[in-house]
Amino acid sequence: MTKYRNNQEHSFHLVDPSPWPLISAMSALMLTFGGVMYMHGYNNGSFLWKFGLVMILFMMYCWWRDVIREATIEGQHTKSVQNGLRMGMLLFILSEVMFFVAFFWAFFHSSFNPSPAIGGVWPPAFITTLDPWKIPLLNTVLLLSSGATVTWAHHSIVYGSKSQAIIALISTVVLALIFTALQGYEYISAPFTISDGIYGSTFYMATGFHGFHVIVGTCFLAVCLARVYFNHFTREHHFGFEAAAWYWHFVDVVWLILFVSIYWWGS
Repeated sequence: MTKYRNNQEHSFHLVDPSPWPLISAMSALMLTFGGVMYMHGYNNGSFLWKFGLVMILFMMYCWWRDVIREATIEGQHTKSVQNGLRMGMLLFILSEVMFFVAFFWAFFHSSFNPSPAIGGVWPPAFITTLDPWKIPLLNTVLLLSSGATVTWAHHSIVYGSKSQAIIALISTVVLALIFTALQGYEYISAPFTISDGIYGSTFYMATGFHGFHVIVGTCFLAVCLARVYFNHFTREHHFGFEAAAWYWHFVDVVWLILFVSIYWWGS
């Protein structure tokens, strides 16, 4: 990893002015408005949604590029900065926990006290549930295996084994892609939709947002794979990978709760 001396008299990073926060906010607004307009049949809704998505992807690339440059070339990510980043990542994961708590709350509230409108039983009388011992169980094995391989990658980086880290990260990304493909197939073949009452809405909101988090985590780990290849990480300086690993383990834990509560107990 190429490092240059940081000439600041303190250990904190004063971030340079950047256009990416403003561009990301505008892109997210276009993505949201375009998605709503598209789903309600407005003209140009599809174009606005696609343009917002492209702008977000462009912003992600540029912003990630700047952060990587600050960390690896400018030497701005000192121990004090890394401690701040760790605290920020932990708080972000905590906010994500609260996000999923809302979905689980809705599911358990409806299942413990089923409304007469759905037959007074759970699952609702008109719902044919998915078999938890088929695709859901296979996805559980895949995701837990990916948690093991990402831990393997972490230990490989700590011990300075670049080749082992690359193999472990490739394995993790491949397992994540298979998981996403199987979940997509499950959605296509499911006997109910998101519009089928409280069961359908809570099922697809919880599992769908988890699937979105898997996609985000896959992108995160793919970037880490590229950074390992280009020697951006050292044995002592690899918080970018640690953040991705923490996020991935969070995704694993949420899936275990989803499998036990919604797929198994809820069926």
